[in-house]
Amino acid sequence: MTSPDAASTTASIRVSAAVIVDDAGRLLLVRKAGTAAFMQPGGKPEAGEQPDETLVRELAEELGLVIPVASVEAMGEFTASAANEPGFLVVADVFRVDIGEQTPAAAAEIAEVRWVSRADAAALEVAPLALEYFLPA
Repeated sequence: MTSPDAASTTASIRVSAAVIVDDAGRLLLVRKAGTAAFMQPGGKPEAGEQPDETLVRELAEELGLVIPVASVEAMGEFTASAANEPGFLVVADVFRVDIGEQTPAAAAEIAEVRWVSRADAAALEVAPLALEYFLPA
């Protein structure tokens, strides 16, 4: 996590993000159209949304996943450099999500969906938030 002083002097983007891990221990990452970096699924809140509501909406819109709000597990707030907005920090409310037997499929602005291990990440551009905190060792 970044110190509060660093976050207050740098422009930030607030998001909700998911940690979704499969049985093989790989992290689900997505790549938005027109970008190179793979990142955790999620997105920016709409007016009046709570972070868990944002995440559930984004998972439905972007991956076709139906997740009850009550089933997401808060992991905390994490800060990292934004992957697609140079000079910005991303401040993420992160939630552990179990998708059960559902299969995520790219929709909306998502161009690609991948299950990524730490070894796979060496060959990909991975967003700092996922790389620094959530890719399995």
